[in-house]
Amino acid sequence: MAEVAEVAAESGGGGDSGVGACERGVAPIKAQYRTTKERFHEYLDADKQEGACQETPTEGPAEPEAKRIRLEDGQENGKTEVAVESHERQVPKRARGQNKSRPHMKPAHYDKERLCPSLLQESATPCAFGDRCRFLHDVGRYLETKPADLGPHCVLFNTFGRCPYSMTCRFAGAHLGPEGQNLVQEEVVARCAQLPSVRNGLDRALQQQLRKRQVCFERAEQALSHLTQGPMPTIAPESTVATLTPKHSSCHVQLDNVGGDGAGQGSPVPTCGPLTDEDVVRLRPCEKKRLDISGKLYLAPLTTCGNLPFRRICKRFGADVTCGEMAMCTNLLQGQMSEWALLKRHPCEDIFGVQLEGAFPDTMTKCAELLNRTIDVDFVDINVGCPIDLVYKKGGGCALMNRSAKFQQIVRGMNELHGRSREQRYTRLADWPYIEQCAKVASPMPLFGNGDILSFEDANCAMQTGVAGIMVARGALLKPWLFTEIKEQRHWDISSSERLDILRDFTHYGLEHWGSDTQGVERTRRFLLEWLSFLCRYVPVGLLERLPQRINERPPYYLGRDYLETLMASQQAADWIRISEMLLGPVPPGFVFLPKHKANAYK
Repeated sequence: MAEVAEVAAESGGGGDSGVGACERGVAPIKAQYRTTKERFHEYLDADKQEGACQETPTEGPAEPEAKRIRLEDGQENGKTEVAVESHERQVPKRARGQNKSRPHMKPAHYDKERLCPSLLQESATPCAFGDRCRFLHDVGRYLETKPADLGPHCVLFNTFGRCPYSMTCRFAGAHLGPEGQNLVQEEVVARCAQLPSVRNGLDRALQQQLRKRQVCFERAEQALSHLTQGPMPTIAPESTVATLTPKHSSCHVQLDNVGGDGAGQGSPVPTCGPLTDEDVVRLRPCEKKRLDISGKLYLAPLTTCGNLPFRRICKRFGADVTCGEMAMCTNLLQGQMSEWALLKRHPCEDIFGVQLEGAFPDTMTKCAELLNRTIDVDFVDINVGCPIDLVYKKGGGCALMNRSAKFQQIVRGMNELHGRSREQRYTRLADWPYIEQCAKVASPMPLFGNGDILSFEDANCAMQTGVAGIMVARGALLKPWLFTEIKEQRHWDISSSERLDILRDFTHYGLEHWGSDTQGVERTRRFLLEWLSFLCRYVPVGLLERLPQRINERPPYYLGRDYLETLMASQQAADWIRISEMLLGPVPPGFVFLPKHKANAYK
């Protein structure tokens, strides 16, 4: 560490950076690692010109030596002066909220010539659309215009023994025979056939019924009629779990016979050893399987970034409970495939729930009945805390806090609880003393707390408030290994190569989930870039003057202990794209990216 400090000091990362050690809202990085904005980007650009960024091994990457930038006062070339002058001319307007007008190209637009899916299904049935098909049927023409492969290994072929994307796969060279046939590893296919697959897909027949409004919601209609007549019935406090969270205040309502255990149907499952009541007594349809998640680490539902590949990463690092992204009830009831995709569950998610957003009891109740009949989940998380205008102006999210009558009809027995106001957003820390008061009032109902947890110390302080458990949201985006730190009660000084391996695993999971053709690769790249817009805020443990890093402390410009660590600290979208190209190959022509959340530094 002493040798690294000397290298960073020689590179101009000393006290001339102009960032005070105790500046409010700035991460306390050691002085020897600090630098100026101009020297930071000059360091990255210098290595880019040498092409070192492209020399990244695929397996077991070794830590590169920290590069030295010998820039002394008065020796800088004209680039620094030009950069400063350009920065003075461009005064960025402060931007907040979602970037709805950001430039964005759909992955389908990168495929000018798309092959007809009927040619990939390896069946004798011709295309049902015939001459009216808008896809290409000439395989030779497709192969002439298809971009070059992105790598020698196909994740789907290595994992499942067969790639369903055949010649359209961007790694097709790994599984195409000499005559263009799609190769199959029979042993791997047979082994994978015995493993559980991703669940909660939308059946085509059900989708058609939903679109034609032919689905009957008899139980929902009965429940709604009871809600509007007479006093509100009471429920046991233990059957509901309330969650105080800065972005998504939520309530977990257990569905009938959730988890796919088939309780109440068929004969009891034979067991070994002593018998329990559950072995001989079947649950009635009106009863619910009790879910105990007290003391467990809960990965919060995260819009855009909380996708299935990201949840797999968090499960690897110790997350106990996972939840899908926010899904709108109206879209689910209309059978929208993109909304149903948010409900998919990977086999590694042993305790899994879905988050529903809605503003009215009828749609929420019908959606709950629909999901209870069709998918496998352990709980439903009702969103009553989302602050974005799209949800708030329709009466959903945190707007339900002010609509107590509707809220009581949607979830009975829950009071107005929330650790941060909508106007406050994330500009201030969560009010944990208030959450502590709510936990006492809500007792014996279990209450989960969430807000500004980025270290095991933060988690310990949160548990001292009396909550039943904690939910991790933005902290998991900054460092998904946070769950390991909490469980092992330590700070993990993770290296840049280990972080790159995590990103590589994410891309592998993404290709499994979204596909290995051009659309799947670019969709994986898009979500990787969205995640990198959060990961760049993480400061390695070894660079901090004091531990832990606070979630509201943004890192100043600093030079890491190696080039890759410095590249990962960049807040420029162009540098995130460079990281994505290490894992997914070069971006398509005309590729542009701007993160969904606005920030002044992003370009």
